[in-house]
Amino acid sequence: MDIPYTVAPRPDTGLYNAKVGIWLFLASEVMLFGALFSSYILLRVGTPEGYWPHGWLNVPVGTANTLVLITSSITTVMAWASCKMNQFGRFKFFHACTILLALTFVCIKSYEYHDKFTHYEIVLKDGRIADGHIVENNPKADHVVIAGHYVTDKKELYDLSGLSAFHKHAELSIPREQIADMERYGPWHNTYLAIYFTLTGLHALHVIGGAIVISFLWFTGRKMWESDPERFTNRVEVSGLFWHFVDLVWIFLFPVLYLI
Repeated sequence: MDIPYTVAPRPDTGLYNAKVGIWLFLASEVMLFGALFSSYILLRVGTPEGYWPHGWLNVPVGTANTLVLITSSITTVMAWASCKMNQFGRFKFFHACTILLALTFVCIKSYEYHDKFTHYEIVLKDGRIADGHIVENNPKADHVVIAGHYVTDKKELYDLSGLSAFHKHAELSIPREQIADMERYGPWHNTYLAIYFTLTGLHALHVIGGAIVISFLWFTGRKMWESDPERFTNRVEVSGLFWHFVDLVWIFLFPVLYLI
């Protein structure tokens, strides 16, 4: 038995089934991310003045990732348009570009995560705080080496907007017996990093999920082009709608987390 309305539009909606389904799914996604963005706003507004981090993220790297994702949306549209014009070779090229750009986005985001997980805040017994990226942390050694700086007040760490993203710190060798506490900049470190990892992590999972679907259409799924090209084109369109949503979410995430 054939599944109805995989190509022809439904009489009640004017859309084929898959397109109705993706719009309903995206509506639920809007509510999900809307709740998280609302949480971000409430957490930021409720934070005492001077204790919400500024300048903790690398803006040039975030900008590069934004351009990568925007370009991938363009290549997705071009892939769908190529199917509509019966140019399967061009479809393969543009969809391959989308896959490569998606992997590039994930790699850049992984680099940013690595930067955070190698960043430590070390509280010393004399009250000072050493902050910076780990250089050497051998448990058997009697010193921890970081590229960073000392501060006497933790509040000094919250506004780094005056520093360049490529600012170089001095190398500090800290005796272990002087360390009272040592914690990396993971999602447990403070509220800002908790919401940062939640928002960007969930978004990255959507990028990976979308890339898997697009890769399926490029590899195994493209066999449908030979038997039912119109239905295959519809599949490409539906995957593209999801990809545009992923792109749109990042367009909101970038200024909220990196610029404001």
